[in-house]
Amino acid sequence: QVQLVESGGGSVQAGGSLRLSCAASGYPVSNYAMGWFRQAPGKEREGVAGIGRGGSTTYANAVKCRFTISKDNAKNTLYLQMNSLKPEDTAMYYCAADPVLRIGLDPGSYRYWGQGTQVTVSS
Repeated sequence: QVQLVESGGGSVQAGGSLRLSCAASGYPVSNYAMGWFRQAPGKEREGVAGIGRGGSTTYANAVKCRFTISKDNAKNTLYLQMNSLKPEDTAMYYCAADPVLRIGLDPGSYRYWGQGTQVTVSS
């Protein structure tokens, strides 16, 4: 059974940093495409960053040069380093995994999801 558990969310001031973690169980992260997504109140879920099996990455334009996605295969954990945070980054952040997808930011392409961790950025 595939399980994803996010952690690391919290409240920070604009310009601050947070690192989100997503601990995976039931499958090796090295064999799955994984991604980070976010959803703000009243808005659709959107892709933030994706990482393929081989480590290739892709980012939404809104977070390029500020966020970095990575994974530790030995720890079976996905990370999202978020720097220079802005109030508009405030959202619930989710990690997701898929065994078929190569890489992508479309939420509909991912099969497995975590429960989310809240990130709040104040101005």
